[in-house]
Amino acid sequence: MEKLTFYALSAPEKLDRIGAYLSERLSRDVARHRFGYVCIAMEALDQLLMACHCQSINLFVESFLKMVRKLLESDKPNLQILGTNSFVKFANIEEDTPSYHRSYDFFVSRFSEIHSQLTICVLSGLLRIRMAGIKGLQGVVRKTVNDELQANIWDPQHMDKIVPSLLFNLQSREGTERCSTPSSPAELTERCFRELLGRAAYGNIKNAVTPVLMHLDSHCLWEGKNFAVRCFKIIMYSIQSQHSHLVIQQLLGHLDANSKNSATVRAGIVEVLLEAAAIAASGSVGEMNAMDDNVFCSAGPTVLEVFNTLLRQLRLSVDYELTGTYDGISGGNNITKDHEERQLQEAVIRTIGSFANTLPTYQRSEVMLFIMGKIPIPGLHPALSAVTSGFQATNMLTALPSSFLDPLLSFSLLEDAEIRLLILEILVSLIDRHENWPKFSSISIISDISVLKLKVDKCSRQDNLFMKKHAQQLYRHIYLSCKEQSSAQPHFETLYALLALISIELANEEVVVDLIRLALALQDLALTNEETLPVPNRCAVHALSAAYLNLICQLTTVPSFCQHIHEVIEMRQKEMPFLLPEDIFIEKPMTPKSLDNVEGEVLFLQSKIAEVLGGSGYNTERLATPYIPQFTDEDRLSKRKSIGETISLQVEVESRNTPAEEITFETLKNAIVDSVGVEEQKERRRQVVEKFQKAPFEELAAHCGARATMLQSKLNQIFEITIRPPPSPSGTITAGYGQTQSRSIPVYEMKFPDLCVY
Repeated sequence: MEKLTFYALSAPEKLDRIGAYLSERLSRDVARHRFGYVCIAMEALDQLLMACHCQSINLFVESFLKMVRKLLESDKPNLQILGTNSFVKFANIEEDTPSYHRSYDFFVSRFSEIHSQLTICVLSGLLRIRMAGIKGLQGVVRKTVNDELQANIWDPQHMDKIVPSLLFNLQSREGTERCSTPSSPAELTERCFRELLGRAAYGNIKNAVTPVLMHLDSHCLWEGKNFAVRCFKIIMYSIQSQHSHLVIQQLLGHLDANSKNSATVRAGIVEVLLEAAAIAASGSVGEMNAMDDNVFCSAGPTVLEVFNTLLRQLRLSVDYELTGTYDGISGGNNITKDHEERQLQEAVIRTIGSFANTLPTYQRSEVMLFIMGKIPIPGLHPALSAVTSGFQATNMLTALPSSFLDPLLSFSLLEDAEIRLLILEILVSLIDRHENWPKFSSISIISDISVLKLKVDKCSRQDNLFMKKHAQQLYRHIYLSCKEQSSAQPHFETLYALLALISIELANEEVVVDLIRLALALQDLALTNEETLPVPNRCAVHALSAAYLNLICQLTTVPSFCQHIHEVIEMRQKEMPFLLPEDIFIEKPMTPKSLDNVEGEVLFLQSKIAEVLGGSGYNTERLATPYIPQFTDEDRLSKRKSIGETISLQVEVESRNTPAEEITFETLKNAIVDSVGVEEQKERRRQVVEKFQKAPFEELAAHCGARATMLQSKLNQIFEITIRPPPSPSGTITAGYGQTQSRSIPVYEMKFPDLCVY
């Protein structure tokens, strides 16, 4: 062997003849079952291959691969293992020159077959064959993945063989090899699978993941969830982090493709999505943290695409649960199971929350606004709560921008009590940045708030700016929420938590004064009863005002203020306990028939509170001025029942918000003269709004279409008048009926005088 190696190194041009001779000998020995000589020939080839790296090695490699193929085609396990081991040695060699005509298609197919040919491996010899097949596949990948001259190993024709073979051995851990060792086929397969995925470039991810999805489908492996989750954990941890969004995109598409499959299959896909999102949070769907509309325009799912798909699946599941079938047709195998659909819905909601946790503050508000647009759809309410759970924003200006806060507050005035409660809970969740909400989960008169161990930070500059911009909106909507007749105990408990958290998280001295004025205004609301609230609701408003004033007086730490509040509460406990939360927010409250005699010492006095707080440095003028909510057109939303009516009214309100014109003597004169026409304009606006609320959709579409056609015709007339063709040396042409018409020709066809040409 030493002499042969020396000869080959001295005369590299002889390598091809050496290889051809050894190949001929090996083929003859295999046919004659002289396996000892076969081993000698392969050993010789292996040593020559390891020693020689000259440019003429390509022809020698052809002889080598021909011999390996001969061994792999044999039905003898030992020869298959011998050929595989030789190929693995060859795969680890870095060749100096590329090969233009070499093909590895046979080896991909053969190693995949050897790899997965046995379901249960009892004999050690058979186990060795499977191990050899896995190593062979690993060698093929290493040899081809970086060789641009080779057929692309990532093509579907190859991936459809390699990936299912690897998944087959990964499954063995779930069955016969639960106690697998580091040298077991399952462990070796996992290393091979990770290496394959780790080498995948951007354009190859889809081809590598698609066979995984098909394998899980064809073998019904989504329902168990354990194996599917394990597969995608390997994928997500192995691929480059910037490519994670491509995997999630494929899972979303696969979820849509299985919309009419059983709930257990869909739940399995959703669980995989949940795990993938958690893993990708620090990678590419963490890349969603920096996402704008351009980041994933051609690469992967946008933020709204992810949530739209999940919400669509949630809506479908609710529909399936209500109808009892997948396609609306009774009978057959399309009957749904309610408990499976509910499990799926819970999985979707958890996944929505998981995706939301990867987003920055400003995008969370956009997603919540997107979901709010779908709120009337049954089953979507918990999805919105999932986005807000665990949401702690340091800057309220970014957590609650006007684009999100305005529609959020508008929805808080709908007649649907469930939606109003949901919106209030979202507000509380967003404002609660120190997890104080559980301490205010129920309304009660707390004698000493120090037992609550509240977490309080100094109000930041951004918080002051937020309250300066949005405080009046919040106060007004809290006031209007108390006027709703359909408000129940959960609504008042959430309003109490909202008031408490504003006081803790966002309050400066000015905000404290306004909140006290608001609490007193709520007391007046319950006393005057201009909105004809039921007696239980009026008692609840009194109790809410009392509980909050008891809290805020202890937060201000003004002794005389606390003394007045405690005196009124004690008097109520003696004479009118139904004005306190402990007696009204119970299962069967004892409420009186009327509240006409509520007066005197059972009421909190604005004059007394202004006096005691004014002595402690608070703004006396503001305290002495009762809070009067500023009603706007938007407040009429409290009478709306649907989002559609809300939107139509918002369009009307926005149409009125035109820039203010300059006020002159003429405008004042015209306003006086035309005062009679104001009522006509209001009536006309009312008719327009009523038409958009009650008219059929076809009529509205026809009306808008006619206006668009009229506008286009007017524009065409304007264009004909203002746009003329440029003058042309060719002059004019004669049109039909003797009319002249200017004709514009390209510059390069114009005839210019010689003196004008340079």
